[in-house]
Amino acid sequence: MLLADSGFSGPSINDFFPPALFFAGTPFEVNRVTIIRLVATLAIVFVFGLGTRRMKVVPSRWQSIVELGLDFVRVNIAEDLLGKKDGRRFLPLLTTIFFMVLFFNLTSIIPGLNMAGSAVIGVPLVLAIVTYGTFIYAGIQHSPAGFFRNALFPPGVPWPLYIIVTPIELISIFLVRPVTLILRLMMNMVVGHLLLVLFFSGTEWFLFESQGLFKLFSIGTITFALAFTLMEILVAVLQAYIFALLTGVYIQLAVADTH
Repeated sequence: MLLADSGFSGPSINDFFPPALFFAGTPFEVNRVTIIRLVATLAIVFVFGLGTRRMKVVPSRWQSIVELGLDFVRVNIAEDLLGKKDGRRFLPLLTTIFFMVLFFNLTSIIPGLNMAGSAVIGVPLVLAIVTYGTFIYAGIQHSPAGFFRNALFPPGVPWPLYIIVTPIELISIFLVRPVTLILRLMMNMVVGHLLLVLFFSGTEWFLFESQGLFKLFSIGTITFALAFTLMEILVAVLQAYIFALLTGVYIQLAVADTH
């Protein structure tokens, strides 16, 4: 109540819907979130361009970092789930998803940006569509006649039970999974943004606006702010890994003999 009465303004969901900066009201509207995504995209191009510009047998520091990241996706996601053949086949997609989500997530802790590019539904939605488009494509290519049949009518189930099983499989495989992909990524980034803004703005308010001993509360709020910043880095990496991992899992289920 004291904070509200003194003019403290906490984070709001409106942060994710900033006003247009350019081309307002058109399909090319640019706002703060759009700029954050452009910055993240340019950062990906810069890092990978710098790391792969002059490839050497004895790698440079940047080349070593890029190769370490690429090997992580190849070994721990692609080949571990799909084997060498299919892992190599889908490696470009899995690598793109992992690093795109990672860089878009990490903008949440960059001063001046302070928001994840994946915290608004557009990016998670596009990635989920790509993931599920690939899942269906891989399944149809592997088994043109049996993919949907095996997915909706699992082998070994007594025929009368398909009345119950088939609607459940339809909803869980083709509706729930993509929705959970979207929400898992987006909501983690939304919550992280709100917590960081709350503690950093609270620190500023206690330090510069409050009176007397209330200023000491800034020690607690900045401690929490720094702790949640470290946690936000962990969440950013973890969510990138989970999204790429689940993409690999779904592709593996699509190319398996049964689903």
